[in-house]
Amino acid sequence: MSFFRDLFRRAPAESVVLIDIGTSSVAGAYARYAQQKPPVLLYTRRVPIEIRGDEPREHAMLRALTILGDILIREGAPALAREVGSGAADVVLVSIDAPWEEISVRTEHFERKTDFVFTKSLVAKALAKQDATLPEKLLVDESIVGTILNGYETAHPYGKKVHRASAIILTSFINQKIAHNILSILQRLYHTKRILPIAGSSLRYQAMRYAFPHERNALILDATGSLTSIMLVRKGLLVAISLVQNSATDDQAWTRKVADECAEIAKNYPLPRTIFLLAREPEIASLREKLDAAHLGSLWLSDNPPQIVSVLASHIAGSIRRLTTASPDLPLLLMALYYRAGEKKGDSEE
Repeated sequence: MSFFRDLFRRAPAESVVLIDIGTSSVAGAYARYAQQKPPVLLYTRRVPIEIRGDEPREHAMLRALTILGDILIREGAPALAREVGSGAADVVLVSIDAPWEEISVRTEHFERKTDFVFTKSLVAKALAKQDATLPEKLLVDESIVGTILNGYETAHPYGKKVHRASAIILTSFINQKIAHNILSILQRLYHTKRILPIAGSSLRYQAMRYAFPHERNALILDATGSLTSIMLVRKGLLVAISLVQNSATDDQAWTRKVADECAEIAKNYPLPRTIFLLAREPEIASLREKLDAAHLGSLWLSDNPPQIVSVLASHIAGSIRRLTTASPDLPLLLMALYYRAGEKKGDSEE
C-alpha cells in the first residue's frame, strides 16, 4: 500500500468499496475487512462502457461509473447492511487504468558517514522534497515496493540501524481532469473523506507480489487496460518498467512490441524464466496463444520457452471469501487482495 496511508493505523474492521475503471467496463464491489481474517466480498457488479457516436471515451466511462454507483447504492449497500448491520462505507478504493493512468518507478538513496535509524519519517521527508509532478497529471499514490539496507533487500526495514539505504518508489499519476470528475461522482455517492485513487497497473503489480511471494524473479505482463505494462522483478525488487500500446486490429503487432520491449530489458538484465500474464477473462486466452506462437524463447538464448502463467481468478479466490453468487472478477479480486496486503503490511510495521 501507499507509504502515506501506512502512517495511519486502520480500524479493527472496515467496510470498503472497490471501484475498477477500465477501458471497456467499470466494476464495483463491497468488501468487509477484519483483522486476522480474510477479506469478504459481499457484492460485485460490472457495467460496460458504451460509447455513443463520436463522444470521447471518458464521457462514456463517467456515464457508466454513474450507473454503476447507483447500482452499488441500491443493491450493494443493502448486502453490506445485511452482513454487518450498516450499509455505510468507510473507504473507497479506486483503480484507474490507461489511457487515464501513468506510472513510474524511481529509487531514493540514503547514506551517511555514521549509522542512522531508517524510519518512515525519514522517507517521508525525502519524498516531500521530490517534485514528482507531470503536466495535467495528478499524483495520487507513492508506494514503496522495495527497500535495501546496507546492500540487502529487507521486507521490514523500519527501526533498523544502517549506514546506507535505498527505497524503490512506484508512483501513480491520473489525468487531472478525469480524476476530478471521478472523485466528484464518488463523493456524491459516499459520505467518506477516504477515497483513495491509484493507477490500476500499480495496484495489480503490488497485489501480484503479495499473491505470489515466492516468485522473486519474474516478468509481469499486465494487459488489463489499453496499455500493456511489462514489469521486471529481480530478487524480489521491481527494477524495470516498459509500456506497450495494445492493438485492436493487428494480432501480431502486440506480440512484436512485447518481444521488442523484452529484448530492450534483456540488454541490461537477464530475463527470468517465469512470465505472469494478466488480462481480463475474455482476452487472456487469445493473448496467451499469441505469446506461445511468438517463440519468445529466442530472447532467453534457449530452445526452451519461458513458463507463461495465465493469472486467473481461481489463483486469487482462495485468499478471499466470496458471499456473492456473481462470477469471480479478477480485477476486483486483485483490488481486494491489494487492500488486504496493505493492512497486513501496516500491522507488521507497528
